[in-house]
Amino acid sequence: MLLLIAATAAVLFTWGIDQSIYHVFYASAVRSMTDNPVAFFYGSFDPGNSITLDKLPGFMWPQAVSAMLFGFHGWSLVLPQGIEGIGCVLLLHLLVRRWAGVVPGLLAAAFLTLTPVTVGLGRSIVEDAPFVLLLLLAAEATQRAVERARLRTLLLAAVWVGVAFQCKMVEAWAVLPALGVTYLVASPTTLRRRLGHVALAGVVTLTVSLSWIAVAAVTPAQDRPYIDGTTNNSALSMVVGYNFLNRFGTVGVDAAKTGSISAVQGSAQTAAHTSHPAMGNSVLKMFSPGLASQTGWLYPLAALGLVWGLAVAWRRRAARTDRVFAGYLMWGVWLATFFTAFSFGSVTGHTYYMGVVAVALCALSGAGLARCWQACRSGGRRAWVLPAVTLVNVSWSALLTLDYPRFLPWLAPTAIALCVLALAALGAARRPSVPHRPRIVAAGLVVGLLSILLVPAAWSASALSPRYNTIGSMGRVGPTSRVERGSARLTSSQRQMLTYLEAHRGGAKYLAAVPSWNDAAAYILSANASILPMGGFTGQVPFPTLGQFRHLIGSGELHYVIIRGSELVASRWAQSPTAPVLRWVQSHCAVVTDVRHSGAASQALYHCGVGSAST
Repeated sequence: MLLLIAATAAVLFTWGIDQSIYHVFYASAVRSMTDNPVAFFYGSFDPGNSITLDKLPGFMWPQAVSAMLFGFHGWSLVLPQGIEGIGCVLLLHLLVRRWAGVVPGLLAAAFLTLTPVTVGLGRSIVEDAPFVLLLLLAAEATQRAVERARLRTLLLAAVWVGVAFQCKMVEAWAVLPALGVTYLVASPTTLRRRLGHVALAGVVTLTVSLSWIAVAAVTPAQDRPYIDGTTNNSALSMVVGYNFLNRFGTVGVDAAKTGSISAVQGSAQTAAHTSHPAMGNSVLKMFSPGLASQTGWLYPLAALGLVWGLAVAWRRRAARTDRVFAGYLMWGVWLATFFTAFSFGSVTGHTYYMGVVAVALCALSGAGLARCWQACRSGGRRAWVLPAVTLVNVSWSALLTLDYPRFLPWLAPTAIALCVLALAALGAARRPSVPHRPRIVAAGLVVGLLSILLVPAAWSASALSPRYNTIGSMGRVGPTSRVERGSARLTSSQRQMLTYLEAHRGGAKYLAAVPSWNDAAAYILSANASILPMGGFTGQVPFPTLGQFRHLIGSGELHYVIIRGSELVASRWAQSPTAPVLRWVQSHCAVVTDVRHSGAASQALYHCGVGSAST
């Protein structure tokens, strides 16, 4: 059965992988990272190592390795996430099987496989697939450490959390309450040793987490790329300010003094990446169709699993070191921590953040449903719980589909019909005189499971259609997914521009400078061209300054600047840190008329070297 679940996951995560698009921002960085070791380590956006991504690069290292092994293709960038997704399914099965038994383990793995957000992660290039896998590895090590109070194994869990930090930064630390509380409560040793072990694990977590930041901090600025997302070229500012404190701006947190630029400022490209359904910032956000349709189909079942499991442990006075109690503690704190963090922290509409919530929901749902099945088969006074939770969960799923009435409109009625059949079968089986009672109960259990899984499974399966999921994009599946385009092809005018620049490079480090990363991406993706992007991802990063830019011109490292029309300078870039540079270029550099006459009139090429109008 586990092989069947894994095979299903493999199909859902990798079907159509040969049609993968390039997410132009991340794919450009991967292309650059395959060019040289400096770009690989720092996650340089461009092969000239001028500026980094606006995130830590750890999640892209597997993609860069894959591109180096198999060549730079859309599918080679998606492949690592598909493998990591399958790893998540198998690892969750192992964790839940050890904790709650074989059947809950299989159910949890199946639930995770058929949860839309998981499928989306396996088909994307975003950072959450490796992030979730690393946190599950940390949970697995913690689970083993708790059994015999093994410090070495707990330190391994700390290492995994530190590595996860390289993918999602401070978000990785949100798992620490779950792992730390579980070890402190359930480890079979004295309180003093438990506290000491957790303290040592904390030191290891901090050391591994901050290792990349430390290297960037001690490396002279001229020997590494500029750190995107900051005004002070600080990796710490990028991690703490830009990617953490900025997420809580709506609840009064101000990151302005950290050296971070505002995460919501920026160019039209930034707006395009955040144009998902508005979700607000409260607990209700987690129940909104935009998030719940990707993650929350099993909310009722998971809630039942957690409450019932803790109630049983309380009623039987479970020992502090009880394995089952420890499991409920870990998954309960895990779910509560991430649920709260995402409720009040901005995720800019990106549903892929919810992958780490999905694993806890699936673990608790698997344990809860298995307990319901056991109660139903025994025919005891709690046999009613299974029909009740089935009815509630199917009703919740049907309610979520109401926001998307044109997407597979047969789903909700079919799920409700299956639910009715399951309830009828389970109700009939309660009569003492009914023949073949075990078979009827088994049929009721199977049909009930189908009624619970039908809607999320159909949503997940829709990812196999290009209409409802773009493989290689941002991970959302279903009717609200955005069909994205990503291409490594240059337009004819861009090809002419590239040919001219290569012929007239004159030993310069950069072929040209451009006002934004989006202008540079096509050249990097197509030809791995050394183009200098100005302003970072948001366009608000003060790099290069006018002084730095003039130094590049004077040293011969840069001769040309491409501006897509003078009106862009007057409007889009007028208030950006790049504006002084562009105004200087227009005032002091000469337009290259040969390229304009060749058909690239929309792209004005300026020469800022010897023989230009510069002064």
